[in-house]
Amino acid sequence: MDVYLPIANLSVNGLVIVALGAITGILSGLFGVGGGFLTTPLLIFYGIPPTVAAASAASQVTGASVSGVFAYTKRGGVDYHMGLVMVAGGVLGSGLGGLLFRFLESIGQIDTVINILYVVLLGTIGGLMGHESYQAIRATRGGAAPQPRKRRHHPIVASLPLRWRFYRSGLYISPLAPLLIGIGVGILTMLMGVGGGFILVPAMLYILGMSANVVVGTSLFQILFVTMASTMMHSLTTKAVDIVLAGLLLLGSVTGAQIGTQLAGKVQPQKLRFILAVIVLAMALRMAFGLGFRPSEIYSVMPL
Repeated sequence: MDVYLPIANLSVNGLVIVALGAITGILSGLFGVGGGFLTTPLLIFYGIPPTVAAASAASQVTGASVSGVFAYTKRGGVDYHMGLVMVAGGVLGSGLGGLLFRFLESIGQIDTVINILYVVLLGTIGGLMGHESYQAIRATRGGAAPQPRKRRHHPIVASLPLRWRFYRSGLYISPLAPLLIGIGVGILTMLMGVGGGFILVPAMLYILGMSANVVVGTSLFQILFVTMASTMMHSLTTKAVDIVLAGLLLLGSVTGAQIGTQLAGKVQPQKLRFILAVIVLAMALRMAFGLGFRPSEIYSVMPL
């Protein structure tokens, strides 16, 4: 079933795009991440231009985050005070990311930068996650219970001026910390088409020291508004959002997320994290290979 993508300016098999969305949806349901950091590389592997893949994946993450925010709101798992500070930083970061995107696009380096960012981030996060989950699996097999992490924010956060109380998260810290984290995630969302959950969740746990029961819901709340802002920014500036592509991806991811959620309860969390780490590292290696591999056609003509 061939479908023409007007912004990407190519025809693709619509069922393949839906299947890619379903794969990321299943992984999202299994591992509790937005899936944007997997969607963009898969689209690039399939032949979608990196600029269109990044912009369209951001719009898919927006749609997929809505149901998650509603679900966590019902159980009181969203710190709106913290989330709004991060949203403010994320929107500011999206604007900065848009300017950086346009600059890199003007000098012809945006595709290379997107690929390098994915190699570095996926490789780093996959390595850290793999090490942590492997240690947890070894401890479980040895009969020793893993030591619980003492929740405490990073010393740098404690040194920042101004302090606000974030009651739902159980914190009394400077709002500059979540604001700066939000700016960083907003820039990455604009450049890479990710929701930022795979960076935001560890940052909220290990840097801000937030209570674990509000981390995922607050992350989804921030992702929802930042990806929304990034999608509008892309639509107005880069004009790289392909609504047909985003719609096909969303169709698959919504279905896949339900399947992943059902599977998640049947596998140990440590093993799930280790599997995710292997997938992330495999994608990082594949993208690194693509950066160093010389294509058969060195030059190509892009339509104006």
